[in-house]
Amino acid sequence: MTGVKQPNEKHLMLFTGRAHPELAQEVANLLDVELVPTRALSYANSEIYVRFEESVRGCDAFVMQSHAAPVNEWLMEQLIMIDALKRASAKRITVVSPFYPYARQDKKHAGREPISARLIADMYKVAGADRLMSVDLHAAQIQGFFDGPVDHLWALPVLSEYVKDRYDTSEMTIVSPDAGRVRLADMWTDELSAPLAIIHKRRDPNVANTVAVHEVVGDVEGRVCLLVDDMIDTAGTICQAAEALVARGAKKVIAATTHAVLSGPAVERLKASPFEEVIVTNTLPIPQERQFDGLTILSIAPLVSRAISAVFSDGSVTSLFNGAP
Repeated sequence: MTGVKQPNEKHLMLFTGRAHPELAQEVANLLDVELVPTRALSYANSEIYVRFEESVRGCDAFVMQSHAAPVNEWLMEQLIMIDALKRASAKRITVVSPFYPYARQDKKHAGREPISARLIADMYKVAGADRLMSVDLHAAQIQGFFDGPVDHLWALPVLSEYVKDRYDTSEMTIVSPDAGRVRLADMWTDELSAPLAIIHKRRDPNVANTVAVHEVVGDVEGRVCLLVDDMIDTAGTICQAAEALVARGAKKVIAATTHAVLSGPAVERLKASPFEEVIVTNTLPIPQERQFDGLTILSIAPLVSRAISAVFSDGSVTSLFNGAP
């Protein structure tokens, strides 16, 4: 995407916040564009300042930010970037949030609770965003929270191709770590033509971040069990699920998940778990000190770059997934 830009010529510009510039640079390389030079800094009182170092008037802007901890800081930075683009006369602004912030707060479980995922969508819109792009939303209804087009990308093709290349899927069982992830696991069974198992669990209402695994529904004895989920946060649920599978005769246990949040004790738990391999993508940055033997990080950049290219050229994003929802 080179050459002299004519006054009314459509042109793509890619911007990144400071949370995960490595992913944005990889996307830029695949799109054959340069990341727009941006001055961003945090003042002593934690307020954020952003200024773009070249004109953005009339551009088709894509603003990338990965919402790792501290989530609120990176969210605010992205909102400020959107506002700066709107005030500088960008023609269209697309938010690219590979990991949608506050996605788990998608509904009210009790009275006087917020629906924070909806609030985030409203904030994007008010800041000036025209379109939203994200990968593996925790809840599908978030697509309806944003007042505009939403491109919901799926990491399943990226993860499943790796699994098919590395493992014999004829001896594999796909396992959902809880009832809430059955739809995702069902998509995996279609992709790999493998049977499905479900782990039934019940949370202890008196102790935060703890679960009690009760039973495994499905045939896992002597099988290679692939636990699938959209994210690994503190890793408590998925590690207990792995132990339950081994206790019921699983030959091997691996995990495949899109978002590696890896909060708190996650790394230590995964190191001590029976997982042979934990497969994730780089929607979130994973610093070297949080990496460990058995962790495989796949790049989501090719998928994101193809989606950006399709949006820019007014093509079909859905066609990228060959029938995936």
